[in-house]
Amino acid sequence: MTTLSPENSLSARQSASFILVKRKPAIDKTEWEGFFGENGHLAKPRDFICIDILERGLHPCVRTEAWKFLTGYYSWQSSQDERLTVDSTRRKNYEALCQMYQKIEPLLENLHRNFTETRNNIASDIQKLYDRGPQGNVLIDKKKLEKTLLLSYVCNTQAEYQQGFPEMVMLFQLMVECDHETFWLFQFFLQKMEHSCVINIGVDKNLDMLNILINFLDPVFAEHLKGKGAGTVQSLFPWFGFCFQRAFKSFDDVWRLWEVLLTGKPCRNFQVLVAHSMLQMVRKQVLQENMAGDAILLACNCLIDLDADELISAACMVYAELVQKDVPQPLKDFFL
Repeated sequence: MTTLSPENSLSARQSASFILVKRKPAIDKTEWEGFFGENGHLAKPRDFICIDILERGLHPCVRTEAWKFLTGYYSWQSSQDERLTVDSTRRKNYEALCQMYQKIEPLLENLHRNFTETRNNIASDIQKLYDRGPQGNVLIDKKKLEKTLLLSYVCNTQAEYQQGFPEMVMLFQLMVECDHETFWLFQFFLQKMEHSCVINIGVDKNLDMLNILINFLDPVFAEHLKGKGAGTVQSLFPWFGFCFQRAFKSFDDVWRLWEVLLTGKPCRNFQVLVAHSMLQMVRKQVLQENMAGDAILLACNCLIDLDADELISAACMVYAELVQKDVPQPLKDFFL
């Protein structure tokens, strides 16, 4: 059997408790402020806070500040004064980037065909974006969203633009008040999640590991996916590319999953366990109806209006199962 470090054993127990115990109320403003001492330094261990977020989630009133820590916008070791300085610096740096972009945009138009093509793709994707609330009210400023995406494309040489980015930026716009916060949170989110949701960096690895995971935990389903469902798993890249946001019934559910992914709890690469749990939702139908690839993908695409807590709990169950087994080295290296 795989030997677990004390840290992994603790994570396994915590993941199991998250499954079995009804989730406590989300961390509210009073509790969040209690995590910090007089000068704004953390008074609780970072792991304690991250595990609390996994098990309970964040109340909307603290989500913005908490996400600045989770993404790396703020250092966990910073004081309140240091965070004020960081925020001021990020605002100035953002304004400088905007000025730089205005100066070089004509040059990019003339010399870089990819820039014009990407700008057109961004504009097209934004026009398709549904930006209305339940009462028909406009939720976001599409011009600002386009500006953030173009600036990100020019400044971030690692993460190529992809479908799904407008939806991501929209969620950051809804979370924060200032343009520089939207831009930097998106940048830090991509850096933290590049091996989870950026197609040209990490998605292929996620799909490969999902295949290995299914082969290990569910040989019967794996055999069907290799036969009639050949190529199905590799076609699930939109789950990762959109970071699962199209599967949920509310923005709060998307934020809930994302903040868990940002904690790194209960394990690394938790997003693959989330995808495995979603596949398990269609498993019975796939096998009973002997579905082929296209039909399986259609069933997967019908996974909408999911509850984030239920999905997180299911993925924690998969992790708890993994740590009790003699795990192959690739899975051990990836998750444990």
